[in-house]
Amino acid sequence: MQTIISPSGIKIAYSIEGNGPWLTLAHSLASNMEMWDPQMSLLTRHFKVLRFDTRGHGHSSAPAGPYSLDELARDVLDLFQALDIKQTHWLGLSMGGMIGQALILQHPQLFSSLVLADTTSKRPENAQQMWGQRIAQAKNQGMAAMVESTLERWFSDEFRERQPVIIQKVAQGIETTSIDGFAGCCEAISHINTFDRLSEISCPTLIMVGEQDHGTPPEMARAMKEQMAKAIFHVIPNAGHISNIEQSDIFNQHLLDFYTQIALI
Repeated sequence: MQTIISPSGIKIAYSIEGNGPWLTLAHSLASNMEMWDPQMSLLTRHFKVLRFDTRGHGHSSAPAGPYSLDELARDVLDLFQALDIKQTHWLGLSMGGMIGQALILQHPQLFSSLVLADTTSKRPENAQQMWGQRIAQAKNQGMAAMVESTLERWFSDEFRERQPVIIQKVAQGIETTSIDGFAGCCEAISHINTFDRLSEISCPTLIMVGEQDHGTPPEMARAMKEQMAKAIFHVIPNAGHISNIEQSDIFNQHLLDFYTQIALI
């Protein structure tokens, strides 16, 4: 793991593995770059993979919020500039997909392709209340209080019972997330509003969603796909919100098929 200090004073932690064209991986809320471990052995065979901890997460800075999606996208742009990345493929899940949308709409020339997994482009009607409650709980009770309800939203009952070691690692990631970082990013993603601009995205795009994802449900993913006529779309069976972990084999196969189809591998 390495770090840079951005022009705005944010420490951004990142790692680079593999060889080939650049591929940037962006993780979910209350997670960190280790979320992508189940994909790394596949992706590093074909790409120079950049993973990073989003502001407020992992080993990156966690200033007091609120943050905006534009700020989170700017952090990534600063990282790209520090590493002299002029074009990259992007794989983002949940918050990572939202940051990717914000960045590609500002700087489309940076993107060779886009994968959006278990994410959204439109805030729900109750966003302010829902995210406000989660922010208040984290600030009042600490991140440990967020673990159980988050795991229930992220994974099916069967997976939580069958894979206690994986669940424990994910739980640790949630519990060790900075309260300021969690609250700041909650504010940022609660204002997502890119849906009406998705038709502007012209690079090859893959959209995936877990069949049992209640946070960013299949209906939203389908609506996003309809805005992007050429996008490839898959529902991943027996998966909740963090589909890259719960059904990593299926998730990875869809990635492999996508990158093969666009003649990358």
